[in-house]
Amino acid sequence: MQSLSTPSPIKSLIWQRSRVTRVSPNKLVLQCIYNSDSVSFKNGVGPNRADWQSSCAILASKVVAQQQSIDKSASGGDADGVADHVAAVNGHKTSVELNLVPIEKATSKLTSRQNPLSITDFCPPPMHGSQLRVAYQGVPGAYSEAAAGKAYPNCEATPCDQFEVAFQAVELWIADRAVLPVENSLGGSIHRNYDLLLRHRLHIVGEVQLPVHHCLLALPGVRKEYIKRVISHPQALAQCELTLTKLGLQVAREAVDDTAGAAEYIAANNLRDTAAIASARAAELYGMQILADGIQDDSSNVTRFVMLARDPIIPRTDRPFKTSIVFAHDKGTSVLFKVLSAFAFRNISLTKIESRPHRNRPIRLVDDANVGTAKHFEYMFYVDFEASMAEVRAQNALAEVQEFTSFLRVLGSYPMDMTPWCPSRGDDDDDEKNLF
Repeated sequence: MQSLSTPSPIKSLIWQRSRVTRVSPNKLVLQCIYNSDSVSFKNGVGPNRADWQSSCAILASKVVAQQQSIDKSASGGDADGVADHVAAVNGHKTSVELNLVPIEKATSKLTSRQNPLSITDFCPPPMHGSQLRVAYQGVPGAYSEAAAGKAYPNCEATPCDQFEVAFQAVELWIADRAVLPVENSLGGSIHRNYDLLLRHRLHIVGEVQLPVHHCLLALPGVRKEYIKRVISHPQALAQCELTLTKLGLQVAREAVDDTAGAAEYIAANNLRDTAAIASARAAELYGMQILADGIQDDSSNVTRFVMLARDPIIPRTDRPFKTSIVFAHDKGTSVLFKVLSAFAFRNISLTKIESRPHRNRPIRLVDDANVGTAKHFEYMFYVDFEASMAEVRAQNALAEVQEFTSFLRVLGSYPMDMTPWCPSRGDDDDDEKNLF
């Protein structure tokens, strides 16, 4: 092992500490520090180990002397000069300045300090509780904030301006969890988050499904015929496309980062010719009026969110679980049938399959002298299936999948969201009445 030395003139020091304490309230704290290097003290203590041992003996003698003075003071005797009776030890004079701190004062100083961090400070917090810091993408009033509140009631929701920032907030211990959308019943998958799941090392620890209820918002006093453009998240614009046409809003539609951010932008800039698609909570937060309520094209509009953490949870079998995996193969998509058969053979239901381009190798070339060069796109496959990794059938299925794939990763095995679902508000006829 190579020794490390600090730059001159400071030399490496080996410190040893000893402490003398007793339970009695009038005892004194004794602390000794030994320096192995050659150091000369101005108070007369020599540079060698023998001199250091002598100074420790002086300390011990002075402790006894001060204890005797305390005892005599308690009995009414004269305590003056008692602590100075130590003449010399091993030839050393009493000019050695060795200060002793009463244990009461030392205890008060220690208790006033903040306790040091322990391993419990870094343990994951409970799944639900008011102490959880949950990161979400957007600003207050976003649907992701509502999903975070549904997943972790009474949590401290932390807004992030981008999806990747929410991932990084959990990785850097700024947040304990992240709640991010992965798919919508009308708009489909949020591909960005699927890519980030593969790029980062967070684990899926749960899911929550949130019914989405869109509203058309504008500044107070603005009428629909004054609207020249509508801004919102791309998913929200797609989910309300038909209804906007029914409303007669043949206006420009612009995409922004999130729904509540659109309402915040209009309110901050006093844009009286612009409307936003956002939630009713966003209208309340930013002082907007609701021009039309329930403008989603389908009342069965649900967004699925996943809950992410630094550590996975222990899979169980006492409740329905879902497992998410991602895999790839060097030979392209020809292995997909074999992978799917591994689940079908064991009667495991697949709830989702998603393909994304293989970023490290997006195209595979196959050179054949007879027919020329063929180009095949390479994909990563994301699969969700209804089984817990604690079940033997799921373990055997993944063992078989691993034989056919060159890359396999379990993103998480987590409880399914089994809460009863109902449309956001009424049926389609009720939504038609709320448009005007």
